[in-house]
Formats: sequence, structure tokens, C-alpha cells
Amino acid sequence: MKGARLSGWGGDKADCPLVKDLTDLGTAYAVPAGVTDPHLPQRLVAPPPGWVATADVIVVGSGIAGLTAALKLRERVDRVLLVTKTVLSEGSTEWAQGGIAAAMAPEDSPDEHFVDTLVAGVGLCDEDAVRALVEEGPARVHELIALGTQFDTDEVGAIKLTREGGHGQDRIAHARGDATGAEISRALIAQLRAVLSDPGIEVIEHALVVDLLKDEGGRVCGVTLHVIGEGEINGIGAGHARAVVLASGGLGQIYSSTTNPSVATGDGMAMCLRAGAVMGDLEFVQFHPTVLWLGPGASGQQPLISEAVRGEGAFLVDAAGERFMPAIHPQGDLAPRDVVARAIVARMAATGTDHVFLDCRHLGEEFLLARFPGIVRTLRDLGLDPARELIPVAPAQHYASGGVRTDLRGRTSIEGLYACGEVSCTGVHGANRLASNSLLEGLVFAHRVADDIVARFAAGELPPTEPAASGGPADACDSDHRLHIQTSMTKGAGAVRSAESLARTSRWLLAHADLPPTEAEPGPRTWETSNLLHLGQALTLAAQLREETRGGHVRSDFPDRADAWRGRLHLRRRDDGTLQVWFAKVPAQAAVEAAEARTAAHQSSEHDNLEHDNPQHQSPDPTPEQKEHPR
Repeated sequence: MKGARLSGWGGDKADCPLVKDLTDLGTAYAVPAGVTDPHLPQRLVAPPPGWVATADVIVVGSGIAGLTAALKLRERVDRVLLVTKTVLSEGSTEWAQGGIAAAMAPEDSPDEHFVDTLVAGVGLCDEDAVRALVEEGPARVHELIALGTQFDTDEVGAIKLTREGGHGQDRIAHARGDATGAEISRALIAQLRAVLSDPGIEVIEHALVVDLLKDEGGRVCGVTLHVIGEGEINGIGAGHARAVVLASGGLGQIYSSTTNPSVATGDGMAMCLRAGAVMGDLEFVQFHPTVLWLGPGASGQQPLISEAVRGEGAFLVDAAGERFMPAIHPQGDLAPRDVVARAIVARMAATGTDHVFLDCRHLGEEFLLARFPGIVRTLRDLGLDPARELIPVAPAQHYASGGVRTDLRGRTSIEGLYACGEVSCTGVHGANRLASNSLLEGLVFAHRVADDIVARFAAGELPPTEPAASGGPADACDSDHRLHIQTSMTKGAGAVRSAESLARTSRWLLAHADLPPTEAEPGPRTWETSNLLHLGQALTLAAQLREETRGGHVRSDFPDRADAWRGRLHLRRRDDGTLQVWFAKVPAQAAVEAAEARTAAHQSSEHDNLEHDNPQHQSPDPTPEQKEHPR
């Protein structure tokens, strides 16, 4: 497809369609009998605000999306307030190892990146959102470089590009080997610190945002937040603003094991859910295939073994040393993440094991130390030598493909509220995120959010307003229940789900939700636990409704993809606390259908080869050629 233009797309940002009708949610979908419809509160139990901060725009979160939005807004609006849950450098961006995807190589093109993204999304991507991502992405990455981000380069100064699962070209830019997110954070934070003396921008760290504030007309005009600190600003306060930008990250801590940091408790998603914002694609949770297996019962944040390791030539083997991915997908070990994760789960079930292995011994110690210094250091600290030993891996929660539904400007269904990054659902990822598209999405759509807010302010829109008195039912779930909520979600709504497991999880979560709020002491741990509970209830409902397997949603009782389910589930809290559901069909995408046909033909061919006694997958030891040419 290189050289061809995308249908209906001129490649210039000015030509990109900006408007997506956020009121077009599809067809109302009745929750079937026997499926529990949760009742969610409108807000969390919290003391009244004891102080007020004001700004034109409040940005929540300090990952790539939040920092980019704050920096761009600071250039063009009078006052920006950036609030972050711990310190500026802590968040999911900091932990991103692999890199950022953009078509920057001469042999690559946005068209090919577009197709790879659609295929990974298994037919549910929003094509206009993907077009915006791939066309604007290269320029945005070059702007990161201009801001001081130092990507790895070759001997002539060109950016080194590698490949990850689902990509047909080398298009992943990386920094410090396997510390891309940390380097991007460093550069953006340095830019922010350089302007902190400017009265037009203020940063509040250690601030947990609790709920959204609305005016009498229902427009978002601020947040309540809890600051852990000393001095003038501490405890519960309020931030008032003409617009609020959520860039608060994902929900990884909803599960027992995740690659996400401890701050990823879904706070932004949950408060939008309670406020009545439309949510989309919540059931699509990406489980990264190669997370270091630390033994039975390991919980909390788990070490990630970047997909880039497979991009450089490592491969998966089972307990017998047999490769299994080449028979499953034309891209083998570099198939899209959902395909690899499902294959690992199936292999573990077939062999009665709880992990498989990643073999990168043939890459050699020198190469591994140079390319993946952080991963090698982590493994050696745990007593593993990747240059000499197989690495035990298993899937664990990694990324939420769904979130708060937005249009292509980052607007949500509630006036005055924007979202970008993992907290949002732009439609870019569909049912499964393409590797290294997450940093790019945060970057591209943060720019779009800033542009739209500036344009609206200039047009006199979103004038200053005052929050209405808080009302509606409030609730809270004590932090003592957090572990059981995580366990319930992992067992029933985790990597593999069924009607039985989801119903059981739904009952368990309902039992926590039915506890009186008076048993919970208001505070950060209670609010985080409540956020996990509310998101868990909504996610479980969406997973119960979708009776198929697609992308990050795997149903053991519905193991196949169903054309009738080629569409998106949208949810919104009603005034009575129940969830209203819609289903929006997505037209068939030719690129996805062609890829599925290739995969089916490949599997048929591999089956025929195995029938004729082909032992090609047994390769526990690297060949001399592999040692000399890793990829």
C-alpha cells in the first residue's frame, strides 16, 4: 500500500474530520434477564472542600498526554493547573519500555501503519481516529525530539527503528534501549520545570482527584481533589476551571497482577462513569503476553518483558522447548498481542503449566546489554540471566483499550470535559491495541485537545461558571475490600471469561457495593478502592453482554468471533444509578477481512505440514545463523 492515499483522507490535519457525533451511540441494548445491572453512586463520600484553586483549564495527569496538553495550553491560555496523583515522573508513561510507533522510515508509510492498526483492532477501530493518529504521528514525534527527547540513533544520527507485534515495518522509535517512556517523561518534565516560574501554570503534586464538579446546566467546571501535603493546600479542596482535561491513565490495579504502577486505579474513568459520561469498549482489556512469571500467587505490579525483545529475534517456547507461534499466525511470535496472549493461555492449558518461556539466548549478552539494559538488570536482580537461560513468562493485564468515549477533538459527552491518553476511548485501538500506539495516541490527541480548547476560548465558548451544590447519592467502599475486588476481577473477568465466571464476579462485586458507606473511612485508599469497584462492575457487565471472543475480550463459552458482535458497546450511568447500554455496529473493514483470510490460509498450511511429519517447531537451541544475525 506504500504510496497510496487513504480513501477520503488528504493527509493534512486541516482535512482531518474533527467531529464525531457523540450523541450517536447506536441502538439501545436491553440488559438480559439474569444479568445484574449495577447501581452506581453519583459521587464518593468525602468532606466538603476546604480550599479552592482556580484556572482556565485543569489538566489531570502527568504522563505523555497530560504533560503535552499542559505545555501546549500554557502557550495560549492565561492559567493552567496541572494536578498529578504522586509526583510528575510517576505514571504509566514512565514504565513504557518498547517505544513509540510512527511511520518515519523511507520504506514505511502512514497507510501501512493505518492497516496494521485496523488489523490489530480486529474490526472495531474508528477509521477516522486511526487516520488522525498515523498521519499526524510522525510530525508529533519530531516535535518531541525538538523538545529534547533523545531517541536512540545509529552511527550517522538516524533514529533507530525496530519492530513489535502486529507491525509490518520497523517503525518503533526507542530511547536508552528499553526506557523510552522514561526518556519522554524526562524531556517533557524538563520543559515544564523550565516554565514553572511563569504564573500562567501551576503544578499540584500528590493530588488524588475525587469527583467532577458541574454547574447548574450540567457542564463540567472543575474537580474535587485531595492533596496529601503540608501548609496552605492540603486535604480536600476544589479546582474550578472553564474546562477539565483528564489524562489520568488506566485501570490496571483492578486486577491482582498487572504491568501498571500502583497509581493506576482508574480514578479518572470511574469519576466520569459516576458523572454520567458515556464509556466505550470497557470489556477490551489487553493482557501483555510476555510478563515475567514470578511464581504462583505473585501480585501487584509485575516486570514487563518488552515486545521489542521479540522484535529483535527472541521467540516463545513451551516447557518442552517447542515453538508454537509459527503454526498459529503468519507473523509468528510477532503476531498482534491478543493472538499471542491467547496462544500462550491455550498452550499452558494443553501442557498443564502456568507459564511458557521466552528464548533470547541467541541474541547474545553484548547485544542484550546494549539494547535492553533495564530488562537485563531487572532479570539479573531476580537471579535470571537472559543470555544463558530461558525467561519464564505469562500474560498479565497491561492496557485498557476502552475508557471515556471522545470525539476526534478529545471532547466527551459532557460539556467542558475532555479526555486523552489511556483514560479515553478515541476508537483508535478497537478491540486490541497495536504495540507502541499508546504513547502516540496520548501525544497526538493531547495536541488536538489543546487546539480545540484554545479555539473555543477564542470564540467565547466555555465561559467561567460556578459549580452547583453537590447532590445525588454518595457511596464508598473500604480499602479492606480491595484485595477481594482484585481477586474477583482476576478470576472472573480476567484473561479468560465465561458466563459463569462473570456472573460470579458480578455477585461478589455487588456484595461489596451493598455494604453501607458508613463502614468506610473517607480517604485516598477508600476512594481508590471505590473506583476499582465501580469500574469493575461496569467492565463485568460489558463482558457479560459481549458473547464472542474478539481482541482483548476472550470468552471460553463463546470462543469464536461473531459478525453480529462487530460493533461497540457504550455505557452511561442513568440518574437512578443503573447503566444504560447501546450497541453501535461497525462496517466491515477490508484490511481486517484480508488479514483474517491470510491467517486462516496460514493455519491450514501449517496443519498440512504437521500432518506430513514436519518437526520445524522444535528449536530449543539457537543456530549459528541466529547468533550472527539476531533478527
